[in-house]
Amino acid sequence: MGSQFPSHQLSGGLYVSGRPEQPKEKAPTMSSVAMPYTGGDIKKSGELGKMFVTPTDGSRSRKSGPINNAPLRTGSFSGATSHSGQLNSVNRMTSGGGGPGYVSLKKTNSGPLNKHGVPIKKSSGPQAGGGTVSSRQNSGTVPPILPTTGLITSGPLNSAGAPRKVSGPLDSTGSIKLQNYSVVHNPAVTRINQCDEYSFRKNFPKPIFWSIILLFVMGFIAGSFILGAVRNPILLVVVVVLFAIVSVVFTWNTCYGRKAIVGFISQYPDAELRTAKDGQFVKVTGVVTCGNVPLESSFQKVSRCVYTVTSLYEYRGWNSKTANPKHRRFSWGLRTLERHVSDFYISDFQSGLRALVKTGYGARVTPYVEESIVVDIDQSNRNMSPEFVRWLAERNLSSDDRIMRLKEGYIKEGSTVSVMGVVQRNDNVLMIVPPPEPFSTGCLWAKCVLPASLDGIVLRCEDSSMIDVIPV
Repeated sequence: MGSQFPSHQLSGGLYVSGRPEQPKEKAPTMSSVAMPYTGGDIKKSGELGKMFVTPTDGSRSRKSGPINNAPLRTGSFSGATSHSGQLNSVNRMTSGGGGPGYVSLKKTNSGPLNKHGVPIKKSSGPQAGGGTVSSRQNSGTVPPILPTTGLITSGPLNSAGAPRKVSGPLDSTGSIKLQNYSVVHNPAVTRINQCDEYSFRKNFPKPIFWSIILLFVMGFIAGSFILGAVRNPILLVVVVVLFAIVSVVFTWNTCYGRKAIVGFISQYPDAELRTAKDGQFVKVTGVVTCGNVPLESSFQKVSRCVYTVTSLYEYRGWNSKTANPKHRRFSWGLRTLERHVSDFYISDFQSGLRALVKTGYGARVTPYVEESIVVDIDQSNRNMSPEFVRWLAERNLSSDDRIMRLKEGYIKEGSTVSVMGVVQRNDNVLMIVPPPEPFSTGCLWAKCVLPASLDGIVLRCEDSSMIDVIPV
């Protein structure tokens, strides 16, 4: 029998009256479940409390990543936060008789808790006053702290950020070799070779020299032919006399030429820097002071120098070894030469002005500084100078049975020096730079000296008496 009331069957098989209810879409709801008050007992903290349980194997939990002072954020745990390597514990404080009151958040370091839920403090060692300071422990090695100066240093650093000192014996020859290497390869230091010094044979023009030789050869041939043909020796005698005169002039200039050039430099008039024009070639005499790179003499270790030279000579007998490929018998030959110069200042005696002499950075320099013999070695006193033996060992030079002589010279700070160069004014800076072309001395007729060329800045030091001879 049909009923006028609609009915429908439930999922359990029961028939109920009424029409079936249409399913409605449930709107998503946001809810947060407040955590119950635990009083600091981790057993009542649920899943959150399991995170703070102390491991049973005795090892302490460590957190990875550095601890930064990051701000706290509230989430579904009402103050417990998780932030990229940081864990901030939450302290809930109630007011009254256990009812909910205000909440106070306190940021602490993550780590093991004791039975009361309080983080265990870890001591980093005894401190001043006998107390201990809690420290955080990070996983892995802690990177070294950079120096507070901001300088980038090479090599390993210690815990304080300073360069680590390597322990062990220091080789005395190694430190000296490093110093010599730094001086030689320093761009601010000019190394002067032997070919840069004055020599009459190098200054005399080669085409003129070979032309004179050719003329004399032709004159000797013609004079000999006339003497043999007509028995007239006049031409041959003239050629011989001219050849003798030219030979004497050449020999005189070769032996006395350098001394004559030094005399020319000494007699050249001094100029006043105050009135000198830009680009004028001048000679300035005054007291020198070191620039940014002071030098040290090679053998005597004289510090605060602007110019140093050390040369080793060897004497060659009949069966002796040669010091260089051009070394002739029964003469002294140069085996090694160390000559350096750097920028320095000179105070003019005339005006009192101070000028920067640009002799460093590969500048052309012609020095006239006297050297003194500091060591003279022969067969009788070979083992009486340990300093000289050490000096040879530092340069990998063998002594053998050679007869050697060591000379050294220098221009020390405070010495009186004469400088020849070109004045250059750049704003308020007064400098003396090398001339663009070599300076010619002209013919010195009173001394029978042919013209010589002075290339670059010319240095002449009068204070050579300060060098002491080391007895051996």
